[in-house]
Amino acid sequence: MYKIIISHSAEKDLEKLPTQAVRRIGKVIDELEEDPRPHGSKKLKGANENIWRIRVGDYRIIYNIDDVIAIVDIRKVGHRKDIYKR
Repeated sequence: MYKIIISHSAEKDLEKLPTQAVRRIGKVIDELEEDPRPHGSKKLKGANENIWRIRVGDYRIIYNIDDVIAIVDIRKVGHRKDIYKR
C-alpha cells in the first residue's frame, strides 16, 4: 500500500478544473494507492526520476513513484494540451 502525497502546485491545478473532472481524477488518484502502475500508466522518457503519467479522459496526472518508502507523489494535474509545457 502506497501513501499518496499531492504537491501544492497539483492542488492548485485541481482547483482550476471542472468539478466532474476533479471527481474522476480523484478516483484514479485513490486507486494509485493500491497500484501505482495501473494498466494505461506510462513512464516518461528523459526524466532522471521515476516519473509516470496516467490518462483520465483529456486530463493527465504526472506523478513520481518511490518504491523504497512506498510513496506516490502527485506533481501535476492538467489538460493534455497544457500539461507537458511547464
